Amino acid sequence: METGNDIVSRGRAYLEMEAKAVELTRSHLGSQFEEAIKLVETCFESGKKLVFSGVGKNEPICEKIKATFNSTGVTAVYLDPLKALHGDLGLCNEGDLAFLFSNSGESEELVLLNSYLKRLGVITIAFTSKNESQLAQKADYILTYQYLEEACPLALAPTSSTTAALALGDALAMVFLEMRGLDRDEFAMYHPSGNLGRSLLLKVDEIMRKRDRMAILVDDCVIKDAILAITQARCGTIALIDKTSGILTGVFSDGDFRRASLEQADVLKTPVSSYMSRDPIKVFSNQLAIEALRIFQIHRINDLIVVDADGKPIGLIDGQDLPGIQLV
Repeated sequence: METGNDIVSRGRAYLEMEAKAVELTRSHLGSQFEEAIKLVETCFESGKKLVFSGVGKNEPICEKIKATFNSTGVTAVYLDPLKALHGDLGLCNEGDLAFLFSNSGESEELVLLNSYLKRLGVITIAFTSKNESQLAQKADYILTYQYLEEACPLALAPTSSTTAALALGDALAMVFLEMRGLDRDEFAMYHPSGNLGRSLLLKVDEIMRKRDRMAILVDDCVIKDAILAITQARCGTIALIDKTSGILTGVFSDGDFRRASLEQADVLKTPVSSYMSRDPIKVFSNQLAIEALRIFQIHRINDLIVVDADGKPIGLIDGQDLPGIQLV
């Protein structure tokens, strides 16, 4: 009977086979990939769509890559090669770009589909591991992935090959996303639901404590007044403002109070301006909440003041509130 260590070792061995397929594909990546990216760019800029087609294990791979492109604002569809020959070819138009997935490049359905797509003026790319296959020779372009062996004891089940194909498809989508310069706001538009959508779309003004739940005083007050305001607001930081303009000039925290207490005998009567942190880190109300979270992580602060366009404090994000917000 096999031990736990034997089972784990076998699992690692199969993972290594698949990892090698990705590494081999990476090391062989060259002009074919560059050409494919340029074709995607032309297709996108001309308002056309990407078409993905494959049979067997390639179907879910096509669906996944199609979904990835769609999530970045690039129109993509999946075309069942069998249904295509019975009417679904109407999904395609001249100038569309089709990726035909076949590991062997000899899938009869894909070879036949390639011919009909080309008649419609659709540009075709054979997505395969075989440069000399029928599909590769008959398609307009070729994009190949590499693998040495399938991660299967029978050397039959598509494993290493499908992993390499999926990784190459993802690389295609991500490089094009980077080339387009898609930002987080644009990306969020295509992910409005679920945890991902929540983390991308949520704005600072939706998670901050409003002005009536934060401590704000003019910056000429004494530390006693600042501590009293902090206590009443039940937060750890007070926003200090200019008496005339109302613009944020600094913050004073529990930590600042402890530091001042070690240096001043009569600390409560000391002007808060002597110990406040000037030009504090702040965030605007219309920024994404995920950006605020990144500020917390980078600067390791406890609270973050929210200001309006004029630099006046209008809210506060308390670090203790963040776990309940569930940003990813």
